[in-house]
Parts: sequence; C-alpha cells; structure tokens
Amino acid sequence: MAGQLDAAANRYYAIEQLTEHQETIQWYAKEMVIQRAIIHKYQNSDLKTARDTYTKLQQSRTFLLQTLSKVRLCLMEAELYQLAKTAGQIYTGLSRFDLMSNNYKPVYDLLYGFAEQFPTNATANAAVIGRLMNRVKMGYYPTDPENISLILRGIQFPEGVTTNLLDPCCGCGKALRQIAQGNNCYTYGVELDESRAEEAQTRLHRVGFGSFFYSHISSEAFHLLFLNPPYLSVINENGRARHEKQFLAGGIPNLMYGGLLVYVIPYYRLTPDICRILCDNFEELSVWRFTDNEFQKFKQIAVLGIRKHRDASTPSTAWLENYAVAPESIPLLSELPESRYAIPGTPSEVKTFRGEKFDQKELERQMRRSSSFAQMLAHSELDDGTKRPPLPLSIGQIGLVGGSGMINGLIECDTPHIIKGRIVKAVRTETEEKFNYKGSHIGSEITETITNKMIFNVLMPDGFKSLA
Repeated sequence: MAGQLDAAANRYYAIEQLTEHQETIQWYAKEMVIQRAIIHKYQNSDLKTARDTYTKLQQSRTFLLQTLSKVRLCLMEAELYQLAKTAGQIYTGLSRFDLMSNNYKPVYDLLYGFAEQFPTNATANAAVIGRLMNRVKMGYYPTDPENISLILRGIQFPEGVTTNLLDPCCGCGKALRQIAQGNNCYTYGVELDESRAEEAQTRLHRVGFGSFFYSHISSEAFHLLFLNPPYLSVINENGRARHEKQFLAGGIPNLMYGGLLVYVIPYYRLTPDICRILCDNFEELSVWRFTDNEFQKFKQIAVLGIRKHRDASTPSTAWLENYAVAPESIPLLSELPESRYAIPGTPSEVKTFRGEKFDQKELERQMRRSSSFAQMLAHSELDDGTKRPPLPLSIGQIGLVGGSGMINGLIECDTPHIIKGRIVKAVRTETEEKFNYKGSHIGSEITETITNKMIFNVLMPDGFKSLA
C-alpha cells in the first residue's frame, strides 16, 4: 500500500460521499413535507391522487433510510463517531415514524440540521482532513501483535505438512511472519509500497512487488489467506473502490477449499455486499472483536471462516450484518477457543507466484527455475568446453584452423610448448619457352602464381622453430 498521498490530487471517498448524501437527505426531507401536504389536500376530494402520493412518500422514507445507513459508515470512516451514532438514532426514529402524522416540521428540522453537520468538500475542516490523511498511508495499519497471538491460538496447523500462507497486502510482513513462526509454513506476500516490500523480503519467503490485482498467483494453492486490507479509499483518476471488498473478492480464488480465511476489517465495514461474499463462500464463519485498546483506536474485528463450494441456496446474511450496527454484541478475540479452526493437511505446490513488478531477488529465482535459461547455460558450457573432431583433420582443415587462430596459445602435452599459426603470401614464378613451327626459339613466357602458405611458429623449451 503506499506512502503519502497529495491531498490536493485526491478526494476522500468519505467526504465525497457525505457531500452527495447531504444533498440527498435535505432534498428528500423537503419532498416528504410536500408529499404529506398533498395527501392532506386530496385525501377527501381525490382519493387516487392521495394514494399515489402516499406510495411516493413511502418510497421517500425508504430511500432516506438507505442513505442514512450509508452516511453512518462514512461518518465512522471519518472518525466522527458521535455523528455516526446520531445517524443510527435518526434511522431508528424515522423507520418508526407515522407517515400520516401532521407533525412533520420536527422531522424536517432534524434531518436538515443533521445533514448540515457533515464535513463536505466545502466545509471539511483541518481536523477532519488531518484524520483522513493520517489514515491514508494507503490505509496501512499493521495488525497488533497481541491480537495476532489471539488469532493464532485459535488455529490448528497440520503435522508433517508444509502449509502455504498468503497475505495480499503484507506491509512489512510482520503479521504473516508471526503466524508462520514455528508452524512449518511457507509465506507469500504482496506489497504495493516498494520500501515495505523490501523489508518484507527479510521476513517472508516470497514477496511480490506491486499491485496484488496485477500479480500472477496460483489458484487454490494456499492453506491460509490473511487479509488486513486498506480501510480508506480516495477518489482519483482511477475512480473509486472499497479496498476491503476488492481484496476479499480477489483473494478468495487463491485459497484452497477447506482453507482458512482471516479477515481483519473495521466492524462497520460489514456491509451487505461484503457479508454476501462471506456467507456465499465460507462456512463456520465467526466474528471476533479486537482487545479494548486496539478496538477503541481502529474498531477492528477478525472474521474467520473455512472456504466452501457455493450452495445452490442463498444463505442469510442478516446475523452478520447486525454486527455493523451492534458492535457491543461481538465477542472479544480473547474468547476465541483454542484450535477452533484446523488448517487442511493437504500438501500443495505454489507453481506460479509473480508480482506486478520484477525485483532482483524474484528475477534471480525465476531465472534459476527457467528451463530455457538452463538450456542457454548448457549451450554456453558446451561452447567453452574442449572440442574434439569426430574424424582426423585433413591438411586443408588444419591450415584453416591454424590460420584462424583456433590453435593459437599454450598446448598442454608431454612437451609443453606455445604455438602460433599464421598465413603468408608466397609467389611462385614459372618460365615457359616458346618455339615456332620450324622449331626456332621465339621467346619466353613468365607466369607468377600467388599462393597462401601456412607457417607455424613453435616455442619449445629447447628453442624456437618455424614449420612451413
């Protein structure tokens, strides 16, 4: 996950959403007042209009309730916990409100005044921006070692089997290293921030550099998936997305069936879409609240579950969603029973593990495993080795080899010597006498022929010799 982000270049997801929700709440608050007035006007003279308007009034309330649920999550993200609590209270009151009441002014005033308190793009103060910037760090929050120990107590590792552990956003690798320590595990991590990835390499067996979503990793090869994704999203040129959901959906295919998920998120991120993913893909799900000090700071919970094949039926998510509005009902992590979850004892090979970017160590590892690279080295060794011809060389071949310098240097034999071959030009002159038909000498014809002559200069212990 990365380091500092430029506040001017990014808009915070929470503030962007609150700006939209503020306008929505205030608009529907006015609409409800207008719709109730229309019902009052026509309930005796035009029953159809009154009924149709009442249906619209019900829809307005439904939409307001949905918006209040979203607002509560955004306020929690911005660490405005009192306003988030107020959102929950307004939600409860509005859901019970009698739509045929004649006393709409207090409802309008409450909704409008509540929305006015949102830290929007125009009104967010330095304190709110500061909190968001502190949280950004690309959402990097190392998991507390004490709570990792409590999670670890609830896991039973198989004997005699090396298990594969994956952390798609491993940070410095401390959490995964703590889980693996002494449990015969092979650890794999992916980290976007280069400096943290380099540090993780000192703790984990394999670390992929770059984005998890652009990495290439074997499917169904890991016994345990540890997920502590970023908690804060910003809106930039790449659009918007909640990382908690992205990492969960993206990491599931890497986990083997029967493998264990350890999912660390703030409790208020148990949104319906995330709960649906969890209930569809995992069984034996349980939720545990971090110890008090850590929970007060980051509101973290650990969701544990065993990956299963998806059922034909759709399991209910209501019990899981309820934890997002009633965190006090979540049991403490210290209450997680010992060895509650057993990791499967099935051996598994991670055939593919490559991050978005190649770092030096990963490049070396991939090259060592490459059959093509091994063949290239074998060819290189063959080229460097001693070559012996299958048949004795002819005189012409010896001349070519000697002239090319292939036998230029130290010759190791019973009588060590140094040999150097060279080719020189030789001119051969031939004279042919010419006679006429009467037999009289009429002159001579001289022909010069240029040939190549092979000379070997040999330096021996007893002196220098030149062989032509």
